[in-house]
Amino acid sequence: MPKIKQEKIMLDDYEYLGMEKGKFIIRDKQRNIKAECPLFESDIGEVILKSGSCISVGTLSCLSFWEIDTLILTRRGKPVGYLRSTEYDSHAETRIDQYKAYLGEKGIHIAKQIVNSKLESQNLLLQKYNLKLHDSFAEKINNIQDNNLRTARSKLTGIEGKYTREYYNKIFQLLPLKIRPEIRKTLHGYDGTNNILSLLYTFLKWKCQIALIRAKLEPYLGFLHSLQFGKPSLVLDFIELYRSTVVDNFFIEYCQNLRKTDFIIKFEGISKKRKGKREYLNNTKTNELMRNFYEHLERKINLPRIRTKGKQTIETLINEEAYLLAKYLRNERTTWKPRIFI
Repeated sequence: MPKIKQEKIMLDDYEYLGMEKGKFIIRDKQRNIKAECPLFESDIGEVILKSGSCISVGTLSCLSFWEIDTLILTRRGKPVGYLRSTEYDSHAETRIDQYKAYLGEKGIHIAKQIVNSKLESQNLLLQKYNLKLHDSFAEKINNIQDNNLRTARSKLTGIEGKYTREYYNKIFQLLPLKIRPEIRKTLHGYDGTNNILSLLYTFLKWKCQIALIRAKLEPYLGFLHSLQFGKPSLVLDFIELYRSTVVDNFFIEYCQNLRKTDFIIKFEGISKKRKGKREYLNNTKTNELMRNFYEHLERKINLPRIRTKGKQTIETLINEEAYLLAKYLRNERTTWKPRIFI
């Protein structure tokens, strides 16, 4: 039997996605057919809708029925929502075990593993570029003996924060001088380079969130990040495993050919009574960034799949790791140590 090719549908401005005779039909601004994707001849893995594109309700119903991941972006490429099947919340047992872990030793073990794996991943990237490695972090993490998750979390984030600030100072030196930021800024960062990195982390957040939901986990109940209203703390925990090896690795390479003319300045609200300037990639470059990053997620890596032992993509690894975490929480595995790669 021939292998079914997996497809990802990404709509550009003013494009339309509909269904006709068992096919997804993409039409351009003039409503001419741009592409056709037969539902049962292609493995449609994901649909990405951007503000300015259109989709029929019948198509949304089909995407929901077949549980095809559907992401909604702003014009600037920021994910703001996704289509969620009613079947995603069907496995309450896993979430009950997740709540129990939060109150016990498992939660502390998971938080330690996340910080340790994050710093190990940073070391892999630093080693790739012959930069000075972190040292002694594993010993510091293991020496935390608190039985209270909140206290342990405070100490772990202190360790992680110190090493991560040093890490960004090192990797930013690899960027072209004209677009090199002085420090890592997240909220309300002015420069376009920091905003590129934040946008890439947002794409990664979507991939982690959908992986955790598929594994029947509660995305708002994390172990390293604190519980706050509207904060998907388990998603933020999971992102830490892949920031360096998935995003930062791609980010360093992508920025090498960027110029200041690739950025635009926009005025936007910083608070209710204040507006400020922020620098972003222009629309053409943003679309290019999105497509390149999603292609990057489909690269093969030298980590075997847990069942077939064959090579897998980065995206598959993220899905598998969420599945393994869920098995650990359900006591189907004795421990959980995230797999890292470069």
